[in-house]
Amino acid sequence: MNPELWTVQRVLTWTANKFAERDKHPARLEAEVLLAHVLKMSRVSLYVNYERPLEPAELGAYRELVKRRLAGEPSAYLVGKQEFWTLPLAVDARVLVPRRDTETLVETALELLGNSGSGVTAPRILDIGTGSGAIALALAKTRPDASVVATDVSTDALEVARANAAALGLGDRVSFAHGDLAAGVTGPFHLVVSNPPYIRAGDLAGLMAEVRHEPRLALDGGADGLEVYRRLIPVAAALLAEGGALALEIGADQAAEVSALVAAAGLAAETRRDLARLDRVVIGRK
Repeated sequence: MNPELWTVQRVLTWTANKFAERDKHPARLEAEVLLAHVLKMSRVSLYVNYERPLEPAELGAYRELVKRRLAGEPSAYLVGKQEFWTLPLAVDARVLVPRRDTETLVETALELLGNSGSGVTAPRILDIGTGSGAIALALAKTRPDASVVATDVSTDALEVARANAAALGLGDRVSFAHGDLAAGVTGPFHLVVSNPPYIRAGDLAGLMAEVRHEPRLALDGGADGLEVYRRLIPVAAALLAEGGALALEIGADQAAEVSALVAAAGLAAETRRDLARLDRVVIGRK
């Protein structure tokens, strides 16, 4: 960008084109999210202020964010937030950025519980590997009668999750525990959910730059991507109440293998697809 007059419209057009050249899609949306953050206004307000020129300090701050985005940092880290299940979650490099695909796991979990009138009453829910708290907080928000426990092996992630729970007014309904898998947690639970690391270790180097900025601990599923599932599934099955269910997010090509692990733990396995019609969740019913 040169020092000429840069209006909101001009800076958005320039940035969207630059992002498109570098395959940062959706380019226009990315440009708007970053500029709205710098100007402390909504994306809708950007259009109301199309002809507004940026102050030098604003332009400098925006240029820095654009530079970092082009270097591969996720937009969610740059603005410090990500919406999930309509909840505004604070996120940073300590946690995985919540994905829309994972909302399929939340939808499946709620289906398994049934509605509060005819399904499980006051369910106990365990979220293993909570990260930012996205899944646990979405379930707690949607099912106010639920008691939710969320665990993570990362103390950094738990710090983010606890802050999100407090900010959303859910700190009294979600409790957090530090440890590997469900260490120190006492069952039984009506529902256990998890979005464990499932990317094959050998594939990590070839991931998009945005994903490589996220915590390796939340991505690396070992040599075949199933390392955590092998440890997690027997633990989760042992914590389930009779009639309870386990719901696991999976990679699109892992349904058969994860279903076999679920069945080996004595649970009846089935699969759910996401909006793209890809296998996304494996269920185990006790």
